[in-house]
Amino acid sequence: MKLSSMLLLALLALPAGAKEGAVECGNLIYAGTRTSKCFSDEFLTTVQQKTSIATERRFKAVKLADEELFKIPFVIMTGEADFNLTTKERENLKRYLENGGFLLASASCSNKPWGAAFEREIKSIFGNDSLKDIPADHEIYRTIFDVKDMKLSHSKDESMLRGVTHNGKIVAVYSVDGLNDTSHTEGCCCCGGNEVLNSMEINANIVAYALLH
Repeated sequence: MKLSSMLLLALLALPAGAKEGAVECGNLIYAGTRTSKCFSDEFLTTVQQKTSIATERRFKAVKLADEELFKIPFVIMTGEADFNLTTKERENLKRYLENGGFLLASASCSNKPWGAAFEREIKSIFGNDSLKDIPADHEIYRTIFDVKDMKLSHSKDESMLRGVTHNGKIVAVYSVDGLNDTSHTEGCCCCGGNEVLNSMEINANIVAYALLH
């Protein structure tokens, strides 16, 4: 298995107290104080159990506007309601993704205002045609688990991942539907919102793809 350049740099820059050889995954703080509160980190344990990748079991909070971002190879971004990134956050996100970082973004419980805001921000940074559907035969759907569909908790429709590509590699994966996996979190639920039922497997596939390509 080959390791991404960002992963190699992250392993060399592990802070004191971190597990030796373990990869940190960040939970982005963006648009001031916005961050995910109900995105399960269970998939990190799954990745460690199913692959040779050692991961920290919990997310590390990291501000999108800070240089600390560039020490972490993989980050999640999710939430609810409309938001606007700052100029510095847009600049950092572009530099991060173009230099080996990877973003997993999901509208929490399929929140439409958040999804619209994320798509608007990505298009402002990378262009109107930057977000494209990831076809069902892409490797990202079978790095660990063979994902054949993405069924939703409150809909008969199926979801699909979309991605941003740089130099021939997907560097950001986005789901308009919730990948938050509330079945593995405490005090969180989607209630009437939609959630991808096999999100844990999908998230595990995505992080494995990100760190091994």
